[in-house]
Amino acid sequence: MRPEPLPPLFSRDVRRIHCVGVGGMGLGPLALYLAQRGFTVSGEDDGLTADMRALLTRERVALTPLPDACDLIVISSAIAATHPVRIAATARGIPVVRRGEMLAEIVRGKKLVAVCGSHGKTTTTALLITALRAANFPAGYILGGLFADDTPPARVGSNDWVVAEIDESDGTIANFSPEITVVVNLDWDHPDHYRQPEELEQAFAALLDRTRGPVFVSDACAWSARVAQNAATFGRSGDFSGVIVAENGGKMTLRLGGRFAPLEATVRAAGEFNAVNATAAFAAAQAMGVAPAAALLAEFPGVRRRQSALRATPALTVIEDYAHHPAEIRALLGSLRSRLGAGARLIVVFQPHRFSRTRQFKAEFAAALSLADRLHLLDVYAAGEAPLAGGTSADIYAELKRNTPALPVSYLPGADDDFFRALSREVQPGDLVAFVGAGDIDRKARAWLAAVDDAAAVAQHWDDFAATLKPLLSRETKLRREEPLAAKTTMRVGGAARLYAEPASVEDLRILWREAKSAGIPVQLLGRGSNLIVPDEGVDGLVVSLAHESWAAFEPLGDGRVRVGAGLRLKNLCGLATKAGLTGFEFLEGIPGNVGGALRMNAGAMGGWMFDVVEEVLMLTADGEVKTMPKAAMHIDYRHCAELKDAVALGAVLRPAAQGDAGEIGRQIDVYRRKRHESQPREPSAGCIFKNPPGNSAGRLIDECGLKGERVGDAEVSTVHANFIVNRGQATGADILELVRRIRARVKQVKGVDLEPEALLYGKNWRDVL
Repeated sequence: MRPEPLPPLFSRDVRRIHCVGVGGMGLGPLALYLAQRGFTVSGEDDGLTADMRALLTRERVALTPLPDACDLIVISSAIAATHPVRIAATARGIPVVRRGEMLAEIVRGKKLVAVCGSHGKTTTTALLITALRAANFPAGYILGGLFADDTPPARVGSNDWVVAEIDESDGTIANFSPEITVVVNLDWDHPDHYRQPEELEQAFAALLDRTRGPVFVSDACAWSARVAQNAATFGRSGDFSGVIVAENGGKMTLRLGGRFAPLEATVRAAGEFNAVNATAAFAAAQAMGVAPAAALLAEFPGVRRRQSALRATPALTVIEDYAHHPAEIRALLGSLRSRLGAGARLIVVFQPHRFSRTRQFKAEFAAALSLADRLHLLDVYAAGEAPLAGGTSADIYAELKRNTPALPVSYLPGADDDFFRALSREVQPGDLVAFVGAGDIDRKARAWLAAVDDAAAVAQHWDDFAATLKPLLSRETKLRREEPLAAKTTMRVGGAARLYAEPASVEDLRILWREAKSAGIPVQLLGRGSNLIVPDEGVDGLVVSLAHESWAAFEPLGDGRVRVGAGLRLKNLCGLATKAGLTGFEFLEGIPGNVGGALRMNAGAMGGWMFDVVEEVLMLTADGEVKTMPKAAMHIDYRHCAELKDAVALGAVLRPAAQGDAGEIGRQIDVYRRKRHESQPREPSAGCIFKNPPGNSAGRLIDECGLKGERVGDAEVSTVHANFIVNRGQATGADILELVRRIRARVKQVKGVDLEPEALLYGKNWRDVL
């Protein structure tokens, strides 16, 4: 059929419309409505969901790039001017309009019921549509979302009425002249368009002035009441009132009063905010000529991404919600807290939406999110915006750490895999996990649940591997699953090892090495944990520690040399060497490591280096061979020994500089100890974080950039030595990594130097997180 002609705002005959961003909740339903009106509609979207694809295909919306024959292009607000379709439109002379402009034109001449406001307009619109459909009132409608069932989100009616959700975010609200307007509430938002709250108020005031018939505002929103002083009110005690008198099994009984005929109505929804939304829907329906009836909302299907339950079992409840403004988040988390069982926790995963909103409201976001028991922050969903300084997830993280330091919070930028693992290990039976945000966090929630199911199989794999190893090892060897690692490091941060072992002998170590290699499982060596950072999500591998006493040997060989085990602490090596009258080891005093780690890193201090006193090294190669290699055959440089990169140091023969008086050696150790105490911090740390650039000092560069005392959470650049990051008490691995990023960025900006980390990122590669 030939489409109804568009109003004269469009200067050409429009029949073929292409929608860019058609997978979005604003433009997708509008494309359906246009197709039902007889237009030839096509569309494209990089993030099209299966559900939206099915809806569009059913209405014969062609999912294709910009076709050759096109009269008009409609874009969502996330489509930037640099998008290829907009560039092509300019070249071809095709008009481009925004979603709101198109909506305003397609409903011009209709009796528009505009549902607008800051929070809850999609649910209120859906409630009104449900009531009209239940009353067989044939109004058209366009929802800004999807119903939770198969109710279509848009429909062309057979009378003059059309219900539509009106979005104020991009200013296109100025194009509408409704018959009836429902303002659910007002709150300052969209600071990219409305620089001050007064600008937003003016936009709504102008809309109300253009409204030909009734205006309804919430009795609980003082701002709305001020903008529309003569409007009818809805809410608990408004002109149109609705009060919950009973709740049961996801339904509530709402007693309607005021200008309603007294009635008790069943609403398939729960919560005070849904009671207010339902009252608004009843008021608008009555103004349209539909008398409220007890069952009009009894089968309300709900709206997707509004407290949608993705999993509800005794062990785990997972919901996702579209809340993306601090006020919405505060209301949502307050409601969810009331649902928690005894001992259960509210774990929140939040994805901020738009850099401009995040920059404007980061303090308010932090305050609202503090209602969680644990919090995970994801990167900002840009929605077409360019990044803005002060508008990132890291800025919310910093606000939380500054104002709510007791709240366990992590920020894992980039890849989802790290976040998935961290969240999975944190969840306990009975917890409620809420995925919150307006971006693509709903997809992340479903992906995480799939990962949880996969993780159960992975956990079984680790259990099976541990069970395979156990009978092969001696009874003295320790083997444990999910062993916490933080207390085994000097930084005191990080998660657990999937499998942890303390072999009692070389043979047990060879078995661990062989079986892990055969199973494709990475092996990580852990010494004293003095020069490494364990990520919060822990280590996906076998962590081996030479902590058994058999590895701490100190054996004088009678010719001035001494054989030592890789597990011998450097502090103990200095003490034993002093008693034996052996000099040359004094510089190792105070390095919080063991011999194995010192060999691998060629540890140094006070002008001395580990390999200065090494004669030969006993090692287990990557092929499982035990061999001895003289120092002369090894490749050693600053903080590195090439032969030990993929091998395990088992021990070494050391040759001291000379023999001397124990008292004199002890006094030299005291000198070094005092120097270390004066020049290095005493708080938990991983030692020097960055390598010294050639001919320069990392600590001096950081200090000259004014970064001493810089802090993320409880991670701080030491005020004693700028190349140390210290743990002030409750630092997390995420705190440390974020501070490392800041230091590197600042030194690069100010000094033009790329600092390379010296501390190991345990089980990971620095390139993946910097």
